[in-house]
Amino acid sequence: MAKVLLVTGGARGIGRATVELAARQGFDVAVGFRKEGDAAEAAADSVRALGQQAITVQADVAAENDIVNMFEQTERQLGKITSLVNSAAISTRMRVDEAPTGDLERLMAVNVVGLMLCCREAAKRMSTQHGGKGGSIVNVGSMAAFSGGRPGASHYAGSKGAVDSFSRGFAREVAQEGIRVNIVRPGVTLTDMVQAVRDDPEVRQSIDATIPMGRPAEPSEIAEPILWLLSEKASFVTGCIVDASGGGYVIGAATG
Repeated sequence: MAKVLLVTGGARGIGRATVELAARQGFDVAVGFRKEGDAAEAAADSVRALGQQAITVQADVAAENDIVNMFEQTERQLGKITSLVNSAAISTRMRVDEAPTGDLERLMAVNVVGLMLCCREAAKRMSTQHGGKGGSIVNVGSMAAFSGGRPGASHYAGSKGAVDSFSRGFAREVAQEGIRVNIVRPGVTLTDMVQAVRDDPEVRQSIDATIPMGRPAEPSEIAEPILWLLSEKASFVTGCIVDASGGGYVIGAATG
């Protein structure tokens, strides 16, 4: 049976690195994106260049209809979905006493409810109780769930804490139905979400000092544990949190 992977947030960053590594490991890939169509198509082209099938699917993971359509399009064009990576997320930089309600609602809609709905749609298709043949899901969390996040990121940290709790419970619910569910929690990773860290030498130096390994991750270094968890090499691993964080954070320094 063909290996078909759907990656939300697959146009850039960790999602893009996951798309490319998955293609090298024999997956056909659906690249989910919200507004960066050119980047999504470039990601799909990289899959095709490796001899695998790829499609792009536009979807706002805060919108239930978009999510359902994304799953339906993927199966229509590539076949039964065998794996899902929930990489789509947004971040915050705002104090608790200054947080607009709309921003908080959008944060939770994308990072929590949207992820849950994607897991729902995957379970409907993968679960042996629904006639499926099983599958594997990796939810991309964050070390912020453990640390509470850097200043201004407490709401983001809370949303990622919800991802951890939900994923562990979901894993137990579907463990006997052929579905494995795991979490990868990156530390600071050089993506568009942390553009200042990536592009500003002074900011980068201050962040490096907070990481035991002395540097942030490259997106490819997060994709590797994601693909391992999707693979049969992790066949007895479910409900697990894998921290890919360079050692977490230096005691006494700002956390992330």
